[in-house]
Amino acid sequence: MMIMNMNIKRIAQGTFWILLYILITLAPVLILLAGDPPPGREFWRDFSVALGYCGLTMWMLQFVLTARFKVIKAPYGSDIVYFFHKQISLVAYGLVLAHVILLFLISPRLINLLNLITAPWRARAGVISMVAITALILTSIYRKKWKIEYNRWRIWHGILAIAAVSLAFAHVYLVGYYLNTPIKRELWIVYSAFWIGLIFYVRLYKPWRLLKFPFIVNEVIPERGGVYTLSLIPKKGKAMKFQAGQFAWITSGQTPFSDAEHPFTIASSAEKPESLSFSIKELGDFTGTIKDLRKGQLVYVDGPFGAFSYERHPHAEGYMFIAGGIGITPMMSMLRTLADRKDTRPLVLLYANKNWEGITFREELDALQEKLGLKVTHVLETPPDDWTGEKGFINARIIKEHLPPAREPNNWEVFLCGPPPMMNAIEKAMPAAGVGIGDYHLEKFDLV
Repeated sequence: MMIMNMNIKRIAQGTFWILLYILITLAPVLILLAGDPPPGREFWRDFSVALGYCGLTMWMLQFVLTARFKVIKAPYGSDIVYFFHKQISLVAYGLVLAHVILLFLISPRLINLLNLITAPWRARAGVISMVAITALILTSIYRKKWKIEYNRWRIWHGILAIAAVSLAFAHVYLVGYYLNTPIKRELWIVYSAFWIGLIFYVRLYKPWRLLKFPFIVNEVIPERGGVYTLSLIPKKGKAMKFQAGQFAWITSGQTPFSDAEHPFTIASSAEKPESLSFSIKELGDFTGTIKDLRKGQLVYVDGPFGAFSYERHPHAEGYMFIAGGIGITPMMSMLRTLADRKDTRPLVLLYANKNWEGITFREELDALQEKLGLKVTHVLETPPDDWTGEKGFINARIIKEHLPPAREPNNWEVFLCGPPPMMNAIEKAMPAAGVGIGDYHLEKFDLV
């Protein structure tokens, strides 16, 4: 009954935030329709304005999605919220672009407003806003292809986003044609104040809070596979409670007011929150500097976040963990927590790596098999000559062979984390392995 109540609560929370998002997005249009529209405007012009209003409101709400409000992300998980953030940004851009194109189709002479030298300020604000948001979207889509360094991209992403929304609000106020009643003006004043409040919260209040409760580096431990475990302890003794498998954002060598923060999964046990550990693979950029951190150095941690945790599914009779490479980190947090809690349920770990020597936490996993009802199966892409275990890649056959054949739906929960190509392939293999869509859970590293 308790599990059912938890699920109902999450569904209710998720439904509430979706409905609120829709209401905030449509509110300007609903108020526009409820009042008397300004005279002398045809339907398509009003329709284009409605599209622009919806698009602008979505731009504003993008700041809510990335502000890391735990109460909003709790029903879905951070990866789902960030995925929605990426996709809805394209929808919002399309709505505003449709607003512009419709106006040009209705009145071709309006194309002269693109000339920033002769155009009035209301048009300049709108044009520059579109240029800023176009640059933001292109640099986000092609960041890796264009080899834009993460921190530089993040700084410019924030600058372009703030510029685009500020200028779009200015465009609405300067045009003023659809702000002909007090309620319409008050709505946009409220929206503007809300957005300014979000900027204040994200850029000033949250960093100030982090500044008051820093962590310090306790040690940096080299692991197999080019991985370094960063061990942190709170400077002022304030432990961070978290669920096994969650992640946090780390800022080191900078103040929390900078944009130099990165998301990493907490690898330590949730039963020992007085010390956090993050196991990070050296891949370049920030990850390549982890080994250079020194004992006593200040680090700022914003978290915890995420819904990728066995603790959200306590009803399960057993758990299967499927990991690839550094995707083992949330699994280690869950396994260490299960061991500390002396959990006796059956556990299965399928762990994919390129070779035997590069298996991170290999020895600890052997030890955990003695403490838990855990069976570890290594799957190697290039195994040694005398290897008798699984070879190649994790597939439907391997998954099916290691799950109880007579299990009931929702009795076993499967957790999957690893490189995107691996996760995509295994997700497609789940039906053939007999795992229903509600019985497996994903953790994607590529949040940004």
